[in-house]
Amino acid sequence: MSRGGAGGYTLPMADSPSNPPPSNPARDDLDLDLEELDIQISEPLCAIFRRRLRDEGQKYTPERAQILETIIQIDDVFEADRLQDELKRANFRVSKATIYRTLKLLQDTGIIQQAPINAEQATYVLAYGKRPRDLLIRVDTNAIETVEAPELKAIAERLCRERGLELEGWRLQVFGREK
Repeated sequence: MSRGGAGGYTLPMADSPSNPPPSNPARDDLDLDLEELDIQISEPLCAIFRRRLRDEGQKYTPERAQILETIIQIDDVFEADRLQDELKRANFRVSKATIYRTLKLLQDTGIIQQAPINAEQATYVLAYGKRPRDLLIRVDTNAIETVEAPELKAIAERLCRERGLELEGWRLQVFGREK
């Protein structure tokens, strides 16, 4: 999978006799199976966001596009202040009000999720097309660590299956402090 511009991700084209895969000796040992990675992206994030805005009678402005692109580049847990700092570093000025309105729209669209980590400041994480991110939060230092627990998918699938549901996703947040 490669990252496309303007808020999108693209999947590699299928190999065919007329379109053989490019040879890259440095990467020949990598055998990525997108199904195994559990990553499913059907269209660029900007297209999803544009459609949502259009449905609500709003515009996909350069500011909103830059906010989405910056969130994709951060690709980690972030707060609005960090997002604004990253935008400033890229010499792109966006008001805090525009950032918060756009974060709300992105959250309503399902592109980002709010991670209720800190009662004092909202924290977000890119969610669309990503594997679930499980977080370990240190309540004594407010440090956040992304952890992987592959066995959680099996548990989540079992819980849904037992209730006749289809798994849409999950989120685990563990809060701890030093002993």
